[in-house]
Amino acid sequence: MKKRIAILPGDGIGPEVCEAATRVLKEIEALYQHEFELIYGDIGGISIDKNGTPLPQETLSACRQSDAVLLGAVGGPKWDQLPGDQRPEKGLLGLRKELQLFANLRPVTIYDALADSSPLKDEIIQGVELLIVRELTGGLYFGEPRERKIVDGEEIAIDTLQYSRFEIERIVRKAFQLAGERRGHLTSVDKANVLESSRLWREVVEEVAKDFPNVDYSHMLVDNAAMQLVRNPRQFDVIVTENMFGDILSDEASMITGSLGMLPSSSLSEDGPGLFEPIHGSAPDIAGKGLANPLATLSSVAMMLAYSFDLYDEATSLQDAINEVLNKGYRTADLTNDSNTLSTIQMTDKVIEALQNNKQNAS
Repeated sequence: MKKRIAILPGDGIGPEVCEAATRVLKEIEALYQHEFELIYGDIGGISIDKNGTPLPQETLSACRQSDAVLLGAVGGPKWDQLPGDQRPEKGLLGLRKELQLFANLRPVTIYDALADSSPLKDEIIQGVELLIVRELTGGLYFGEPRERKIVDGEEIAIDTLQYSRFEIERIVRKAFQLAGERRGHLTSVDKANVLESSRLWREVVEEVAKDFPNVDYSHMLVDNAAMQLVRNPRQFDVIVTENMFGDILSDEASMITGSLGMLPSSSLSEDGPGLFEPIHGSAPDIAGKGLANPLATLSSVAMMLAYSFDLYDEATSLQDAINEVLNKGYRTADLTNDSNTLSTIQMTDKVIEALQNNKQNAS
C-alpha cells in the first residue's frame, strides 16, 4: 500500500536535510519494494514570505491527508522582528496543535564512535540510552490569556500555564506504556513544590501508575532533574514531563551526545499522522553551504518507518547504516574539528551506500 508523506522543508538548513531524507526514502523504496508518495508544503519563515502566514491552510490540509509528516526546521533572524503570533515558530506550534500531536518522543543515545564529542566524561555517558516524553500541546506555550498591558503605569507581560487532567493522563499513560516496553522505569519530572499544575500532574501519575504494576516510577523536581542529567544520566530510562520542562531538558540531554545534529524526534497523536523532525534548529549561519549534518533527520526517518508504518526491519537497517558510517570515522563539520569532513550530500551518500550493503548482505 502506498504511504503518503508530507515533506515540510521550512527554513535555513531544513531544505538540505529534507533533501537528504527524500533520497534515503527513495532508496528504501527501491530496496524493500515500498511505495512512498511525497508531497511538499510550506511552513515557517519561507511561508510567511510566500503566503503571509507561517502555516497556510494548504499545508495543514496536506498534513491531515498524509500518513506521516517530515519537518526540516523553522525560524531565523530574518523574521525575528515580527510579533510573536506571526513568527515562523507559530507555524510549528499551530501544526502540533491542529494535528493533536500531544506526545513528543526524544531518544538520547550515545553513539560509541562519538563518545569523544561529548563534554561529559566517558565513565558518565557510557551506556546512556534514555527517552524523554514531552507533553506537546498544553502548558505555558498554549495557555491563555497571553498579553501585555499597563497596570498602574507599569508594563507587565502575562503568560498562563494551564493543564487539564485529561491532557496529563494522556501523556503519562503513553510514557508508562513506553517504559514498559523498555527497561521498566519511569521518572516523572515536575515542580510540585511550587506549581499547582505540577501538583495535579503528580496526582495523575500516582493514579495511572496503578495500571502499570510492572513499571517502577519516581518523581523528581525539574531543577534536580537538570542536575542529574549531567551528573548521572544512566539512572534514567524514560522521563515524562510537561511542555516547557521537556523542551529545556531535552535540549540539555542532547548535549550528552555532543551535538544537536545527532538527535531525532517524533511527535505522535492518538490516531492521526505523526510528525518527525530533528531537534536542531534552522542554523541560518550554515544554510546553503552544504555543511548541515543530515543524521538527525535520517534518524527521524527511521522513527517514522517504525512508528507510522510498522516497518521495523527498514527502520533498524537505516539506524544500523547511520551507526556504520560513524564507526568508519565519517563526520560532518559539527562532529569534529578536522578539516577533512563530509558535506551534507556526501554523508547522505555514505548512509545510502551502507543501506545498500546491509540489504545485499541480508539477502
